[in-house]
Amino acid sequence: MNHDRHEHAPMAGRCKIAWIVFAAIAAFYLWTEHRAHLLGALPFLLLLACPLMHLFMHGGHGHGHAPPDKGADK
Repeated sequence: MNHDRHEHAPMAGRCKIAWIVFAAIAAFYLWTEHRAHLLGALPFLLLLACPLMHLFMHGGHGHGHAPPDKGADK
């Protein structure tokens, strides 16, 4: 039995399209049914973003960013 790997390729493409269509429909219904809940959480997400930006964008409190001062040992 010679099974060619390429004979299943069209089915894989159809499966991807089906999942994309399913995800788009699910996203539409989630957005229309839960819009008030999602938009109500935006102020809290902005408040949560402040400490996360401080930790990830600034590297905490600046520990380890500057090279040690070589003149301080003398």
